[in-house]
Amino acid sequence: MKKIELLNECEGAKNIVISGHKRPDGDCVGSCMAMYLYLKKTLPDAEVKVFLDEPAEIFACIKDFDKIDRSYKIEGEVDVFIALDCEKSRLGEAEELFSNAKKRINIDHHVSNERGCGDINYISPGISSTSELVYDLMEEKYLDEDIAKAIYIGIVHDTGIFQYSNTSPQTLRIAAELIEYGFDFPAIIEKTFYEKTYTQNQLLGRALLESIMFMDGRCIVSVINKKTLDFYDAEPNDLDGIVNQLRIIKGVECAIFMYETGNLEYKVSLRSRKSVDVSKVAAFFGGGGHIRAAGCSMNGTFYDVINNISRQIAMQMKE
Repeated sequence: MKKIELLNECEGAKNIVISGHKRPDGDCVGSCMAMYLYLKKTLPDAEVKVFLDEPAEIFACIKDFDKIDRSYKIEGEVDVFIALDCEKSRLGEAEELFSNAKKRINIDHHVSNERGCGDINYISPGISSTSELVYDLMEEKYLDEDIAKAIYIGIVHDTGIFQYSNTSPQTLRIAAELIEYGFDFPAIIEKTFYEKTYTQNQLLGRALLESIMFMDGRCIVSVINKKTLDFYDAEPNDLDGIVNQLRIIKGVECAIFMYETGNLEYKVSLRSRKSVDVSKVAAFFGGGGHIRAAGCSMNGTFYDVINNISRQIAMQMKE
């Protein structure tokens, strides 16, 4: 897709809003904050805001993390709205602001958003992360350590520390350029990717202990119900990483992790290795994501949800 001239598109804007999807992950937070820092630096006369839905505290190492606005309120019209790492239906409370903005820019790498939803779109499903796309649009002379760190965090999280198949030689070259800015990249990986709280490890242990393998051991599923979440006084962010731990079990091709969000309502995360395109499975149920990592929300009993998902997975495995 043709590269956009980001600063030209934002030139003259009195206010700019940046936002990403609900339950923002590392790539969403990293790309949004990198964009915020970049535009604050290059367009000092514009009011720039970031709206995100309760980002995890592990990303507090990013400069101006405390400036993230959770009110989703702004006076007057939005001159430019930049939607990152999603299409508009996943913006949550920010969707109305996006729809009514004078200019809408959409930057994303999800295959489920191939056409984009903005007036101006920069969409590339083959790229590792939205953070990599954001880096591609920035002028090198304006980059600094804080912007580079935010982009690096986004890339690290969406590539599974450069393990996933979406990691390209160009991704690694960009990572090398970013760490030249001097931030402590091993500490960032340790703090934002590996380190877990006691509660998070308790929930991980429960999820692993109560997991079920099926399809001759090629699939695994685990669920955390609302009663368990309430017992541990846990938030959805405390469940991050569980599905990835299920995926690395020997012999498993596809991992499913789900947690209860309401009566007969579940949030489902899917991960795969080679044979299953989980973005297609998620899209079938109104969700989306990547070939190897996707998610959706579903209604029904635990068994209803698993039966419906496993049917879609089985169809791909047979093919």
